Amino acid sequence: MQRSSGITLNGITLTAAPIHRQEEILTTEALDFITALHKATAERRQELLQARLHRRVQISNGEDPKFLPETAHIREDGSWRVAPPAPGLEDRRVEITGPVDKKMTINALNSGAKVWLADMEDSSTPSWRNVIQGQLNLIDALDRSIDFTSPEGKEYKLGPDGTLPTIVVRPRGWHLPEKHMLIDNKPVAGGIVDFGLYFFHNARRLLAQGKGPYFYLPKIENHLEARLWNDVFILAQDLLGIPQGTIRATVLIETITAAFEMEEILFELRDHASGLNAGRWDYIFSIIKNFRTRGPRFVLPDRDQVTMTAPFMRAYTEQLVRACHRRGAMAIGGMAAAIPNRKDEEANAIAFEKVRADKTREANDGFDGSWVAHPDLVPVCRAVFDAVLGDRPNQLDRTREDVIPDDRALLNIAGLHGTITETGIRTNIEVGIRYIESWLRGNGAAAINNLMEDAATAEISRSQIWQWVYANAITDRGEIVTAGTVQAMLEEEFNRLDRFDGDRFEDAREVFEEVALGEEFPAFLTVPAYARYLDEGAAPDTTG
Repeated sequence: MQRSSGITLNGITLTAAPIHRQEEILTTEALDFITALHKATAERRQELLQARLHRRVQISNGEDPKFLPETAHIREDGSWRVAPPAPGLEDRRVEITGPVDKKMTINALNSGAKVWLADMEDSSTPSWRNVIQGQLNLIDALDRSIDFTSPEGKEYKLGPDGTLPTIVVRPRGWHLPEKHMLIDNKPVAGGIVDFGLYFFHNARRLLAQGKGPYFYLPKIENHLEARLWNDVFILAQDLLGIPQGTIRATVLIETITAAFEMEEILFELRDHASGLNAGRWDYIFSIIKNFRTRGPRFVLPDRDQVTMTAPFMRAYTEQLVRACHRRGAMAIGGMAAAIPNRKDEEANAIAFEKVRADKTREANDGFDGSWVAHPDLVPVCRAVFDAVLGDRPNQLDRTREDVIPDDRALLNIAGLHGTITETGIRTNIEVGIRYIESWLRGNGAAAINNLMEDAATAEISRSQIWQWVYANAITDRGEIVTAGTVQAMLEEEFNRLDRFDGDRFEDAREVFEEVALGEEFPAFLTVPAYARYLDEGAAPDTTG
């Protein structure tokens, strides 16, 4: 039976217009499962979100993060290890990321990567259609029944032979609600919806295929947030009668506070942990967000000058590899955001070389694999890791005990030398507005200037603007960055945009101005955008 807008089923009120095939996902049993997870976690989730705000105030008042003295015993105990690699996660030398729409799903699974990060978070707009259709696409992919025909008539299907990449689903972070599913008139956490529906419908299906339900956990800020996810896993497995330890999770270390608790995060998830990932773009955003009012020491230069060779970024990645391999967990490198341009061979060669250099550094540092955003980059990444790994599936035996944990090195921002330029300001404006516009139309992965932009890179763009204005930062031409100068550039950049029927640029501009130039600094740009602009007045979908 098709669900209707505003109907309450099994204690969950669905407020969105119904989506074609929605009843296959929102079954009575699945809704009961979501309700159980929600009721067991909602209060503690809110407490943890409040703790984030308190921690942010402490940092803004001058209290730098550091290794926790109360968890020193966990770091000093060399005896504990995480669970051994699960089936399908022994070799992760190249992982492709992307949203779970039909075309991207098929392309990712045909890419030749070892792992596909099926993204319901930063590269996926959480419209109701995307949330439900993404779940359907994952089921169809696992059943090998997924196909897609583009408006131009091009057909996409899974390849007939060979093993598909292992699927690792990234649900939304703890901060994002699902406003279309209410329990007691309060939204269910988006992450609970994404995790719960995928796990409920596919855990047994995956086990029958010799793998399991695997996840990437985003935006975690400390080990207590990891503990909550671990409790979710334990409850979910018990509710379905799945053996404990079947779930495996890789945590993205993409917040500055989590970087000081990497071993503690692994410890909390140890029966379910499979590794840590260096989520570089969100990590840079987190530094700006947390230290945005702390003066010149933490003011970063243009985004393209904040590279992985910066001292604080090197400290972050090297300490991540050490923490992982010391505990038997995989260390997965960051995103190569370049998009091949098949019409410009020279630009393409430059982009490939940058990706090759980035992956070479990661492989030589001890990472077990890394991310790419485009199928054409899979062979580039694979060749680099093949050269280092050879026949080995990973390099967990490389413990990197030569790396000394150093909390001061993680905050050595002053070691980065760079400049703020007018080009950098204009690029941030363009990327921010164009990405938000794309996001509002339901596309959370936007190709802009030969880079794959997602919510994390848009966050850097808007937060740099906010920080530069607040700090009265000086450009390379000796000019002060003010709200007035940025507003003037914004007007010029906005007028240069290519408009089209049905675009959302006016809304996108309003969001960007709020999150980049407002007096207050919203913790995430997607929160106000989601609350006010997404799915408003959406028509019922019956197209499939």
